[in-house]
Amino acid sequence: MIAVLQRVSEASVRVDGTVIGQIGAGLLVLLCAEKGDTDDVADKMLAKILKLRIFGDDAGKMNLSVQDVQGGLLVVSQFTLAADVASGTRPGFSAAAAPEEGRRLYDHFVARAQQLHAVVQTGRFAADMKVALVNDGPVTIPMTLRASGA
Repeated sequence: MIAVLQRVSEASVRVDGTVIGQIGAGLLVLLCAEKGDTDDVADKMLAKILKLRIFGDDAGKMNLSVQDVQGGLLVVSQFTLAADVASGTRPGFSAAAAPEEGRRLYDHFVARAQQLHAVVQTGRFAADMKVALVNDGPVTIPMTLRASGA
């Protein structure tokens, strides 16, 4: 599973001109399920995201998590994170999970996030989304977790 975290002052997602997800300060989570990913991988990714200390404390050091600061999560599916650009000029996406499995893992991740965190908003899986954000810092963290043995 691949995620790109962006610490934001605000972020939103529009589909067909309508805002469907919006947060103030918190994390925009761009999320991609890859072939071989499992619910366990999704759960570990979420646990890491919720505890990752990338928000400033009173001294300005990155010592606080999104949970510590009670920030929002805006979770957006983005299969293009699995792009392979090793050869040619057109990215390949063969490492991405099949659409049905990608949706299932995305839905699982979101459901668990909603159980564990107070403010969770989402994009819409497989929709043409317009994502707007104000990156705070900027702080952008790429993360990759894989199933054991994969």
